[in-house]
Amino acid sequence: VLDSQYGMYVWPCAVVLAQYLWVHRGSLPGKRVLEIGAGVSLPGVLAAKCGADVTLSDSEEVPQCLQNCRRSCLLNHLPHVPVIGLTWGQLSPQLLALAPVDIILGSDVFFDPKDFEDILTTIYFLLEKNPHAQFWTTYQVRSADWSIEALLCKWKLKSTPIPLPSFGADSEHLASSSLPGRHTIEMMIISLAEPGGT
Repeated sequence: VLDSQYGMYVWPCAVVLAQYLWVHRGSLPGKRVLEIGAGVSLPGVLAAKCGADVTLSDSEEVPQCLQNCRRSCLLNHLPHVPVIGLTWGQLSPQLLALAPVDIILGSDVFFDPKDFEDILTTIYFLLEKNPHAQFWTTYQVRSADWSIEALLCKWKLKSTPIPLPSFGADSEHLASSSLPGRHTIEMMIISLAEPGGT
């Protein structure tokens, strides 16, 4: 997926999330997967290659990001994977039209604290459509000061930390890269606090 000819760069969080998908590839065939903030789309492309029914999304306000999603699909012989514009926190026609998904993927979407609530609003909406769905997300710890705990509580969501060694993602040379060794990358699974509850 990394292609210097096109100037596309895979961030360390995407490599870690892709490793988690690879370790769990046996559970992916037939699953409906949505990647948010997909960019170069490494996790979503890998999920599609492993048999998941994938939709890629990025901000409809940044056409270049959507173009990168499409380019990744073409480079990986996945011309039929849908790419849609979704703006976090907005109930757009594209979001409303989405069929229920089983797994939402997001690598390094918790980047700017001003977006955190918009992201979780969108995630909550998607989890309400399928209360047993999960949001698999990796993020880089950039500040000890920010936390999504209060927002998770507000939106009746819970997070389960996934230790990187549990899926072989703690290697400094994961994917032939010195990353994530020089960065603190974390993974968590976010789900409804009470599936089926109100």
